[in-house]
Amino acid sequence: MDLVRTNMSEKKEIRVIKRSERGKRNAANPRAARDAARKTASDMVATVTNWVSELQQRQRDDTKKAIDELTHARQQPNEA
Repeated sequence: MDLVRTNMSEKKEIRVIKRSERGKRNAANPRAARDAARKTASDMVATVTNWVSELQQRQRDDTKKAIDELTHARQQPNEA
């Protein structure tokens, strides 16, 4: 009989979530907010990394072009 009493006395709480509250509840989820922040940060890092790579490649190309022009300019008078 004790088992029946304990089972009967336990009340389960049921919470009703309205459709309008679903979006608010998901936005309040700290894990989702953290994941969104990580994705945003990752995108920003990728963008800056691409900018740096492009800048370095441009500098390499400019340096190579300048060195080629200097060596070519020095060779011409000696050949003549």
